[in-house]
Amino acid sequence: MKTDKQLGIWMDHAHAHVIEFTNDISEEKNVISKMEHEEKGQNLGKNENMMNNREKHDQSDYYKKLGEVIINYQEVILFGPTNAKAELLNVLRADHRFEKVKIDIQQTDKMTDNQQMAFVNGHFTKQ
Repeated sequence: MKTDKQLGIWMDHAHAHVIEFTNDISEEKNVISKMEHEEKGQNLGKNENMMNNREKHDQSDYYKKLGEVIINYQEVILFGPTNAKAELLNVLRADHRFEKVKIDIQQTDKMTDNQQMAFVNGHFTKQ
C-alpha cells in the first residue's frame, strides 16, 4: 500500500510552520516572509505606492517558497488565523503543476507548536 506524502502548514502573512506527516511522525520547519516589522518601520517615510509594490513582491516570494515545498506532497492542509491560506490556495490553483495535489484549508486560532503538531496528526489520522 502506497503512503501519501502529507503536509500541514500553519500560516499567517509573516511566517509558516511546515509540518510533514509520515506514519504518525511529524517533522517540522519554518518559512518566513521577507516583510519583517523592522523593514516596514524603515519604509514608513517612503512613497506609499512603492511600499505597496514591495509588500506584494515579498508576499509573492513567500507564497512561491511555500509552493516549492508543497509541490512535493500529495495531500496538504493549510490552516491558521488569517486569510493568507486562502490567498496561497488561489495562487496554487492558478498553477497547473498543483492539479494533483489535494489541498484543504481550515480556519484556526493562533496555536502553539504542540497544538499545530496535534492538529496535523489529527487531520491525517482521521482520514
